[in-house]
Amino acid sequence: MNRKTIIAAALALAIGGSSLAFAQDSAHPAHEGPSVSIPADQIKFFATGVKAEKGELQAGPAYGDLQHGRHGTFIHMPAGFVSAVHTHTEDYFGVVIKGVGANQLPGGKIIPLKPGSYWFQKGEEAHVTQCLSKEDCLFFIVQPGKFDYVPVK
Repeated sequence: MNRKTIIAAALALAIGGSSLAFAQDSAHPAHEGPSVSIPADQIKFFATGVKAEKGELQAGPAYGDLQHGRHGTFIHMPAGFVSAVHTHTEDYFGVVIKGVGANQLPGGKIIPLKPGSYWFQKGEEAHVTQCLSKEDCLFFIVQPGKFDYVPVK
């Protein structure tokens, strides 16, 4: 083997080995847990305590535990619900499943998000989330840490 081949092979082993070590690191588990399949009518929703004039947000766990760490959770938001200006410690990703929602900075442009639409919310950034439709909204959020809701004074 020539010198370039040996260097390339060593580099490939180093990169491959470091990514394998990352995947197996206990702080970064390679898997979230067991595989699951949950029919929509079997998602168990519970009250979150986050309320507005139009009602209260309900959460339905898909994986993980939103109260303690990494999770994927269905959020049921009543029609016409408008949150207070608030933040979350962690970033999160949201997808609209039902209804028309919006997520924007306070006083920012409201962009209607129909089913299949996506948004990303940066952690610790003030924002408002709402259900614009006459029907209730259903969102799916994924968050790398526990869910919190911190009203902005």
